Amino acid sequence: MTDAAATKTLVIERDMPHPPEKIWRALTEGNLIEEWLMKNDFKPVVGHKFTFRALPAPNWNGIIEGEVLVVEPPSRLSYGWGALGLGSVVAWTLTPIEGGTRLRMEHSGFPSEEGANYKGAKYGWQKFIGNLERVLGGLE
Repeated sequence: MTDAAATKTLVIERDMPHPPEKIWRALTEGNLIEEWLMKNDFKPVVGHKFTFRALPAPNWNGIIEGEVLVVEPPSRLSYGWGALGLGSVVAWTLTPIEGGTRLRMEHSGFPSEEGANYKGAKYGWQKFIGNLERVLGGLE
C-alpha cells in the first residue's frame, strides 16, 4: 500500500482568455467534456458516480470510473479518478485574472513521478487541456 504522504501530484496551470463561467461549462457539461476529454455520464453533483470512456489500449480497458467530490461553481471542481486502480483525485481551480482565468489542474495520488501512470497522465493531461482550449475557442 502506498503511503499517502509519499504520493506525487501532477500540476498544470494555464492562463486562458475566457471567463471562469465559460471554462466551468466545459468542465461540467457532458457534451462539452466529450469534445475535449472522453465520452461520459458526468454530472456536477457531489456523490455522483460516473465513467469516462475511451478506446481501449494495451493494459487498459478504456474506462475510468469516478465520483464527484467537490462542486463550487464556477471556481472549484474535484473528482476521484479510478484509472487502473490508481484511486487518484483530479481537482480543478478557476481563478479570475485580468483578461481571463487561471486554470489549475491537480491530479494527485501517484506513487511516484517515475511510474507509467504518472508519465501517462502527464502526457494525457497536456493533450486534454490543449483540446479544452480548442473547445473553449468555439464556445459562445
